[in-house]
Amino acid sequence: MRRSSGRRKAGTPRRRSPPPPSPARAGRPAPPPSAGSPERRRRRFRPGTRALMEIRKYQKSTELLLRKAPFSRVVREVCQTFSKLHLRWQAMALLALQEASEAFLVRLFSDANLCAIHAKRVTLFPRDLQLARRIRGVDAL
Repeated sequence: MRRSSGRRKAGTPRRRSPPPPSPARAGRPAPPPSAGSPERRRRRFRPGTRALMEIRKYQKSTELLLRKAPFSRVVREVCQTFSKLHLRWQAMALLALQEASEAFLVRLFSDANLCAIHAKRVTLFPRDLQLARRIRGVDAL
């Protein structure tokens, strides 16, 4: 006789069907909308659905995710720590630096996500980012 290991079967999770309307509300008319609320209720997504929608949206797009002005200010501030002179930056140089920075961050977060999945978690912890940096050899930065 084989014992159960206590693990769930592997496979796709089953979707729940929406609950049937309750019999208590079937005969009652809908309550009148209040003055401040819209007539129809806004659609509420199940937990995680909105996040997946955002992931798909950003994977399709090519625009920069960090705002240009704050990124430019950070670059100029870091530049000031290395040189006391006020150096000027070309717009295309800042744009190239921002593209490279965002590409680096996206790959770092995807590697950290793999670390979280390996730990059987879906939440990204700081220790996942630290492990991804350590494995890559970026710990010196």
